[in-house]
Amino acid sequence: MSALELGLAYGGVTLLVMFSGMPIAFALGSVAVSFMYFLMPASSLDTVAQNVYEEMASITLLSIPLFILKGAAIGKSRAGQDLYSAIHAWLHKVPGGLGIANVFACALFAAMAGSSPATCSAIGSAGIPEMRRRGYSPGFAAGIIAAGGTLGILLPPSIVMILYAVAAEQSLGRLFLAGIGPGVLLVALFAAYASMRARKEYRMALAAYEAGGAKSAYLEVEHFTLAQKVEMLPRVVPFVVLLIGVMVALYGGFATPSETAGLGGLLALALVAVVYGLWRPRDVAPLLASTLKESTMLMFIIGMSLLYSYVMSHLHISQSAAQSIVAMQLSKWVLLSVILVMVIVLGFFLPPVSIILMTAPIILPPLKAAGFDLIWFGVVMTIVMEMGLIHPPVGLNIFVIKNVAPDIPLKDVIWGVMPFVGLMFAAVFLLCFFPEIATGLPNWVMGAK
Repeated sequence: MSALELGLAYGGVTLLVMFSGMPIAFALGSVAVSFMYFLMPASSLDTVAQNVYEEMASITLLSIPLFILKGAAIGKSRAGQDLYSAIHAWLHKVPGGLGIANVFACALFAAMAGSSPATCSAIGSAGIPEMRRRGYSPGFAAGIIAAGGTLGILLPPSIVMILYAVAAEQSLGRLFLAGIGPGVLLVALFAAYASMRARKEYRMALAAYEAGGAKSAYLEVEHFTLAQKVEMLPRVVPFVVLLIGVMVALYGGFATPSETAGLGGLLALALVAVVYGLWRPRDVAPLLASTLKESTMLMFIIGMSLLYSYVMSHLHISQSAAQSIVAMQLSKWVLLSVILVMVIVLGFFLPPVSIILMTAPIILPPLKAAGFDLIWFGVVMTIVMEMGLIHPPVGLNIFVIKNVAPDIPLKDVIWGVMPFVGLMFAAVFLLCFFPEIATGLPNWVMGAK
């Protein structure tokens, strides 16, 4: 059987098993073991556990459960709602300030929790009802939260970037720094759109009222005194200090990523105990249970994805595919476009974790041969995978929003997120023309490669 036939069979069987409804980890593991049984020496089956262990025995991967613990401690408390309320109070006089406040709250919470679904849930549970109460259209309100939640896989600490660093054998610290510039760019684009759209809806509401219609909540004026604004800060500042402290420890060279994750997790538990009184065993148990459940699920997917990639490499599927891509002699930017389109399509069906671990052996060698900076590409790929989180048919954040606001029709949610998908495309184009947006900060802090 030729490498092409073998690769098509491997990919085809994988899709069939996944579409059968089998969980991703079991699907990848069963396909890998089946091909080992039929096409590899019988002794290879005796080394399945050893191979998975060796692939996962990475000090970088150790940081994943610890960052999940940090996210669970923050996400399961009222930190998200308090953060949103404080930003709203300080920005309420800005045109479209309520929408901008939700974007900023999503960005800060994502940077603290490192989880897209957690960000959507924590900020959306407070932000969506408040925006709708103030007259925002349901689709617009849902789109802001769904898109803002995607920043959880771009802004550090990002579990997706940790996995990319392992798969691409790149510096995690440099990759984290590379995500900050594009993350700020997306926040600015989202905030600008939220302001423009809010102004448009305000003008429409005002015109309808002047024409004799009902008075929209958009036209209600809200006031916060300075005392009220200051009163909201004590519950928010400690978590912002935690975020800054973790970044200083990591980028200042005071701690490794794993040590930073452990420090962040413990400090997050301490903060929710002090600020919200969550210190009793019955209060802490849900946090630990959530961490254990999510970590086990994610690490199992990682382990099976790594086994899947190992079998792909042993059967020379990934090497042959990479060589075939190089042999096509595509121009640099056509090659990048083809690969990103493939990532977008995979994002319709697979989570970012599986996309990275399954495609890295195939796409990274041709990109490196074409002269692309793999740190820069990691950021671009992450933004493209963000689109998959809010793009139908299987955008994870869309369904998180439906859980938070079940009365908003799915059609409205989808139309509400599409402008943000367009803004992400715009960010990718800007990164292609101005790669320094991603590479400038790591080169400045850690020196040019």
